[in-house]
Amino acid sequence: MPLSVWFWAAYLLASQTQGVSAVQFQRQLGLSRYETAFGLLHKLRAAMVRPDQDRIGGLADQHVEVDETWIGGRTRGEGRGVHHKTLVAAAVEVRHREPGTAQDRRRNGRYAGRVRLAIVADRSADALGGFVKSAVAPRTLIVTDDWSGYAGLQGSGYDHHPIAQCGDPDVPEQFLPIVHLVFSNLKTWLNGIHHGVSPKHLQAYLNEFTFRFNRRFYPFNAFRSLLGIAGAVEAPTFAELYSGDWNHPTISGGCLA
Repeated sequence: MPLSVWFWAAYLLASQTQGVSAVQFQRQLGLSRYETAFGLLHKLRAAMVRPDQDRIGGLADQHVEVDETWIGGRTRGEGRGVHHKTLVAAAVEVRHREPGTAQDRRRNGRYAGRVRLAIVADRSADALGGFVKSAVAPRTLIVTDDWSGYAGLQGSGYDHHPIAQCGDPDVPEQFLPIVHLVFSNLKTWLNGIHHGVSPKHLQAYLNEFTFRFNRRFYPFNAFRSLLGIAGAVEAPTFAELYSGDWNHPTISGGCLA
């Protein structure tokens, strides 16, 4: 594989607002096989989580919103429920600025800082609490809904503020607007650019979304950062990707799923 192709892949993946799918990359670079593009992009996605990644939050003038959502397409003929969907947890720093636009005024000047996304096994206290401990610095003010899975955060060194959902539960942005804005952007991106992804590789795409979102104000730094991390981490082989033997890295290099 020519080195120029690797640089093009890293640049497009890191600097374009929506990233690039394997099909788009194959066409743009004139690659003969889809599998080549797919494997190359996944090797770069493996470099989108720093092994020494720090935890978000920890500042007195901001808080962190935490919630979870189901990712996956609609199913037919299996009744109502969450069949074939994957549970994803998110933690998002909520920062403040002077509300200059109408959108800022609607959110009282709040906007998203850094984000952490990971697949979790279920909505239990062990799974959700483990995610928070891996993603958020201790003594951070954390805002969640009143789900019982978050009940132990106060005793785990966090300043936990659960919000009772007194209004319409189908309008979650009323309670946790920033994290649900992230969820909305994530789902739009997965369906629009990739037309959905398999649960086996979902964590890799969560890593890509997180990497680019956290560097959205500095796209060229994202390109340099990706090249720097890629030179020091292990990448999957094509056989490992398709067999399922490869575990995509997640928060702090661990595996929550």
